[in-house]
Amino acid sequence: MKLGRILRESFEGAVPRLVVVQPEHDRVIDLASAEYQRLLATGASAEAARRLASALYPGSMSAAIAAGPTFLSAATRTISAIESIDTVLPLDQVQWLAPLDPPVMRDCLAFEQHLRNTLPGLAAAMNAEPRIPDVYYEKPIYYKGNPLTLIGNEQEVPWPDYSRRMDYELELGFVIGRPGKDLTPEQAKAHLFGVTIFNDFSARDIQSIEMKGQLGPAKGKDFATALGPWITTVDELDVHNLTMIARINGEEWSRGSSSTIMWRVEEIIAYVSKAEGLVAGELIGSGTVGGGCGVELGRFLKAGDVVELEVEGIGILRNKMGTPAPAGWMPERRIPATQ
Repeated sequence: MKLGRILRESFEGAVPRLVVVQPEHDRVIDLASAEYQRLLATGASAEAARRLASALYPGSMSAAIAAGPTFLSAATRTISAIESIDTVLPLDQVQWLAPLDPPVMRDCLAFEQHLRNTLPGLAAAMNAEPRIPDVYYEKPIYYKGNPLTLIGNEQEVPWPDYSRRMDYELELGFVIGRPGKDLTPEQAKAHLFGVTIFNDFSARDIQSIEMKGQLGPAKGKDFATALGPWITTVDELDVHNLTMIARINGEEWSRGSSSTIMWRVEEIIAYVSKAEGLVAGELIGSGTVGGGCGVELGRFLKAGDVVELEVEGIGILRNKMGTPAPAGWMPERRIPATQ
């Protein structure tokens, strides 16, 4: 099943709605509206139907996923009973939101070729040895990103004032389906709900500066991450054998495969679960597939560029680069204390 979120007008104004996506029919199905109509047909009052449909299909995908198997079984029942045309919308006439509103967002670096391609430049910026640190081969390490700056399909990418070297990253996003803690990889398999496309937009100039502080990326990453166009549930995918493509203004820049990942998905999930645990609806990025970003190719994005990431079995995530914001305040350098 393919699941997304859209913004739809209602008597309450524009509200997020969960949808089942049927690309083969060029349509989406508004689950709350469809369930409301189904309940009315069974004899429920309008008030009861509205209350029950909203509880089953809230505007939050994370909240819906947290209901466990009930969510997907209910969605199957709901779409099988569609009678009202008002619940079915053309695919090209909806306003997409990020398909997930995760409480926690992490991003790994799990593709060795990406490491090999980017390390020399990163090491030079940090005055470090151009050698892959052993830790990448010992653990599927990650950093925590900003879930509040996620954008969806067809949304414009904000270009922050502190950067002039913008880049895309071709990644997968793993959606967690249920809580767990201290899992083994074998146990972790059952905790993967689905997969989406994850574009970790990166401001390479400030990233190379701030990472000299050895705390990981911050302003270089946290201004925008695109997600979508929807989530494909894991039963429809071979997660470790997906073709991944990036196009800029229609020109193919990157092509890779999830089969080249260094850490299997269940190993990543198990490692994340250690000590801190997992919650339903959280998001874990795979890291960039080898050759999957501009810095590996010596190319960068321009204002107005259209970035398309396509992943087999999921779809195409499309975003247009915005205009660089005018220069704003930046902190002034502090004078080190006298030793």
